[in-house]
Amino acid sequence: MSTSAVAPTSPAGAPDPVVELRDVGRTYGRPPTVALADVSLTVQRGELLAVVGPSGSGKSTLLNVLGTLDRPTTGTVLIDGVDVAAQSDRALSGLRAHRIGFVFQQFHLSEGVSAVDNVAAGLLYSGVPQRSRRQRAVAALERVGLGHRLDHEPNQLSGGERQRVAIARAVVHRPPLLLADEPTGNLDSRAGAGIVELLHELHREGTSIIVITHDVDLAARLPRRVTIRDGHVVDDSSSPTAPTPGPGGLPTLAPSRGALS
Repeated sequence: MSTSAVAPTSPAGAPDPVVELRDVGRTYGRPPTVALADVSLTVQRGELLAVVGPSGSGKSTLLNVLGTLDRPTTGTVLIDGVDVAAQSDRALSGLRAHRIGFVFQQFHLSEGVSAVDNVAAGLLYSGVPQRSRRQRAVAALERVGLGHRLDHEPNQLSGGERQRVAIARAVVHRPPLLLADEPTGNLDSRAGAGIVELLHELHREGTSIIVITHDVDLAARLPRRVTIRDGHVVDDSSSPTAPTPGPGGLPTLAPSRGALS
């Protein structure tokens, strides 16, 4: 990773954002379709929050920008103090490998591969020696309550267990930021509740977590909720000046103008 990708440190007690978006916009195609418009968002280190909105609101685009999988058309994105625009594609790959963990609705586990090897695969591009990768994978699985399932393959695990393996893979390299995209979407209510509790446990241990979801019930169980619609942030429970939510917890806005999900 380039030297410009070294995050600054903050004095004790000072604000320490892990994510900063400043007037971020993202458009696609010609004529341009607006996916994000003037989004400003700050997430302090150690926060747990939900980004919630209906289908087509811009959540997926926001996830891609937060995860440095996509660059904004306008505005500034800082991830753990790193200005995304100033980084090469190689440097951004290094940033993702060391500072961001991803959890998706689809578990994306390799079939026919044990849980411990699926998790160890999350360290392939981090420079960790093979023996250490397996040791850290075991520790990550124990951290998510699967120390007794190390050698089980995905088809031998329940849906909730497979999602726990996916979370272990995301946190095995100890990233400061975890992005979870609909992490309970493929689970029944009991397994989903277990994943939510696990996210709370990781949060209590110091991980910064952003959950992208359309599930308002899930969002209501997290300390902070940011609502996005038509590519705009329309409500933020941490902001005293945010718009007042309308029926169902979402502000009343004009019909969708074709923002991307």
